[in-house]
Amino acid sequence: MLILHPPGAKPCEPPASLPYLAATLRRHDIPCQVIDMNIEGLYFLLENLSPTHDTWSRRALKNREKNLRDICSPALYSNKDRYARAVYDVNRLLENEGKRLGLQLSLTNYVDHELSPLKSDDLRRAARYYSKNIYFPYFSARLNELIDHRYPETVGISLNYLSQALCAFAIIGYLREKYPETKIILGGGLVTTWLSNPGWKNPFGTLVDSLVYGKGEEPLLRLLNKSPSAGHVRPVFDDLLTHGYLSPGFILPYTTSRGCFWKKCTFCPETSENNPYSHIPPTATVHDLKHLVEETSPVLIHFLDNALSSSTLKVLAENPPNASWYGFARFDNLLAEKEFCFKLREAGCVMLKLGLESGNQGVLDKMKKGIDLDLAAKILENLKIAGISTYIYLLFGTPAENRSGAEDTLTFVSTHGECISFLNLAIFNLPVCSMETAHLELSDFYEGDLSLYRNFTHPQGWNRREVRQFLDTKFKRCREIAEILKKEPPFFTSNHAPFFRKFSKVPL
Repeated sequence: MLILHPPGAKPCEPPASLPYLAATLRRHDIPCQVIDMNIEGLYFLLENLSPTHDTWSRRALKNREKNLRDICSPALYSNKDRYARAVYDVNRLLENEGKRLGLQLSLTNYVDHELSPLKSDDLRRAARYYSKNIYFPYFSARLNELIDHRYPETVGISLNYLSQALCAFAIIGYLREKYPETKIILGGGLVTTWLSNPGWKNPFGTLVDSLVYGKGEEPLLRLLNKSPSAGHVRPVFDDLLTHGYLSPGFILPYTTSRGCFWKKCTFCPETSENNPYSHIPPTATVHDLKHLVEETSPVLIHFLDNALSSSTLKVLAENPPNASWYGFARFDNLLAEKEFCFKLREAGCVMLKLGLESGNQGVLDKMKKGIDLDLAAKILENLKIAGISTYIYLLFGTPAENRSGAEDTLTFVSTHGECISFLNLAIFNLPVCSMETAHLELSDFYEGDLSLYRNFTHPQGWNRREVRQFLDTKFKRCREIAEILKKEPPFFTSNHAPFFRKFSKVPL
């Protein structure tokens, strides 16, 4: 079996779920190979560039090889200006290639101005006219090589992001025409979201043999006529170790849980999609990481959990994985213990991502976020003192917020700005399946039968236009906040942010 990760995602680390699928298949004696077509396709484009004419593009082309080497070198991350220049130069080359075909192409995105991933008709069109896809010269030759030599009966495609959808369906269209006997299975986060919609009707029956919901291991085994065996499986990365991801070393993605143990936040897809929560025993995590670190020699471990549990954090503090690491955590009492924060830092924690969402206690309570702002402030201070970077997520325009609540968020962030390393600002999108749709005046968010969100009239008049104006004219112009926003690594954002703690000579 071939398992494919299509283009259109960040090219800085391996796709997270596919090493788990590969390990499960091999345990059940199903030969498989994982192919990261995202990173392979990126290098193909960068090695086959069209002529450039403007000064910036000529410089970027001249320095292409050096910039790629630098992005893969720790030294670059000690100078954020040099880092930004290298990343922007590489992105410029991709941008130019995309413009030739009417695409908005970047290191982290794929936008076609004629086809929308939110319309099933357009995805079918992408499949029908696969040869027009910018990656066609790459994926056609690569698939021919793989299939003509290995003769796989099944190809699985992992579709997690909208930015991958058009490329994924171009690949599907090529496979369906060139290898009509090959079974095609489509899964991943985006597919799960589609299938979670109560109004879902499969528009891809002639293209895709099976669609997989949620955690894919067991459904995939059943589709392959195998009975799933019980027990935890350690992921395998042997197919992905030599791809040259755009980071200063191999990043090891690993998850200690699936779903969210909190799962109460009214705004979150985890709540609306009612995804089940499962947790690997912390002792198994320690055992996994011991072997994976030995096998992959990672420069960084990326924990993919929606939030690391307290039990996992405690075990990591007592059993350091012998590599730097980061991931999401909640603002809970454990991090309010200063000594524990120091233990985390000594155990390799270089950054924690924390979903604050709002600086207004009433808004947090209405969202059922479970955060106390006084506790959050103490935690931010503890992490700062311990030397752990913080990547704080804020969400504006939720039904519970109004202008006054957003002003409170500005005050909280500016007051505690010295303890915040990075900020992610988002405007609330209402999931199609959200429980809140029953209480709001709704309209279409984007045109398309596969739209993931609904637009709504804000009950307090705090609509997207007003929110965006507040962010642009006031929030981002606050001096303390502007200084934080300047630190954001372009394109790679939180995936590269830990390196500026790990390798920078100047503390964040």
